[in-house]
Parts: sequence; structure tokens; C-alpha cells
Amino acid sequence: MPETHTRLALVASPTDRAQEAESELRNGYDWVEFDRADVVVALGGDGFMLQILHHMLDSGRIRPVYGINLGTVGFLMNRLKSSRPLEERIARARSIAVSPLWMEATTNAGEVLTSWAINEVSLLRETRQTAKLEVVVNGKVRIPELSCDGVLVATPAGSTAYNLSANGPILPLGSNMLALTPISPFRPRRWRGAILPENAEIIFRARESVKRPVLVVADQKEVRDIREVRVRAWPEHQLTLLFDKGKSLDERIFAEQFMV
Repeated sequence: MPETHTRLALVASPTDRAQEAESELRNGYDWVEFDRADVVVALGGDGFMLQILHHMLDSGRIRPVYGINLGTVGFLMNRLKSSRPLEERIARARSIAVSPLWMEATTNAGEVLTSWAINEVSLLRETRQTAKLEVVVNGKVRIPELSCDGVLVATPAGSTAYNLSANGPILPLGSNMLALTPISPFRPRRWRGAILPENAEIIFRARESVKRPVLVVADQKEVRDIREVRVRAWPEHQLTLLFDKGKSLDERIFAEQFMV
């Protein structure tokens, strides 16, 4: 857990609220550059937090992140107002480890593109025509043809986002599981998805990929006209999020199961 002498870096989303908060905080603390920081303080919403985490994964400069919500939902963030000074909040914060997904997409043109995903990797039909996908798990074809609007693989951290909206299961942090959830499945009609171990490799192959084009989205990165997508968790590149006591991500995920 960070001590009060921890070196802090400050980053903010370009929104007016976040920029105003940054101006107020900038003069109140001794900040350091990102590369010299022990902890990064991120001002913004969940989308901005995902951008920061992706930047860390791409650059290899991974730091614990304490987010302050100046966006809309703020599921990955802490509240703005508190009676405690920021340094004390960070020193007392609880650490939560999050394992990202690694996505490798091959397009119809043969181009191979890769990306990380903290929440989910989702495949979606590009046109009015239903997507037809072959689903392979650990080298075995589990569904020869899934007719659907799409399908997604979600981490525990992302299981309460798009996955929950698609009627997927909520996964507790530390469960070492992944949610495989169809989006508006037509056939097999009764298939509602699966819960897989974190070490599973999932392959989606688009059938009739030219006639029925499919795109893939890894958090915020989109690739169109894909032929095949490989997804697996990457626990070797764990990220660390810091939360105020009693407001941590695992408690929020747990509480989501009792909301009516």
C-alpha cells in the first residue's frame, strides 16, 4: 500500500470538469512526471481510466492508478469529495489487481492487429445480416455456427459493463474466470453463454465473413472486416487500481448482484 511520501503524477481527461479539477490540484501538491511516479492520479471517467491503463500496457510503464470520478458512471474511480486529504486517501487505499485480455484479430485482407482489453473483447455484425461465428475453446470447436448479433469475452472487472447489459454473469474479482456471452443469439436459441477459466484461449471464426462482415472491439479499439479473433487473459501484465476503503471495485461488483 502506498505511503504518504509516495511520488504522485497527475493526469486529466480533456473535459471541462476534469481540467478545472486539475488546475485546483496542480497547485496543492508536489507532482512529478509520469515516468518518475509511484502512483498515477487520474481525473476523469471510466473511459479515460481505460485510456491510461492501455497507455501503461503499451508502454510497459505500469503504475498503480488512483482514479477520481469526473465523468458519468465512474465504476473504476473514487468519488471526488472527501474529508481526507488526497495523500492520506491514497496512503489508505486498497489495491485491486486486474488482469487484461490480449486480442489478436486477422482481417479478410490477411492483416493481423493486436490490442489489450481491460473490460471486454466484443464481436459485432457490421450490417443488417446476422453474424455467423464458429466458437473454439482450447482448440476444440464448441459451437460450429453461432447465429447472433455478436458475442463477447469479459473479464471480472468488465463483467458489470457491456457483459451485464447482454445478460452475462457477474464475475467476482479474483475468480480467475472469464464470461463468454452471446449478444442477441438466434441459434443455438437456448445458448446463454459460458463461464470459462482464465487460462482458456477462445477463437472466433467468422463464417461467410465477406457476405456477413464482422467487426471486433477491444475496449475502445475497433477492427473491421475480421476473419478470425483470438482472445486470452494475460495475468502476467496485472494492473493495479487503488480504491478508498469500503468503496473498492470488488465490493461494487458484489453489490451489483443485489441491485433490483
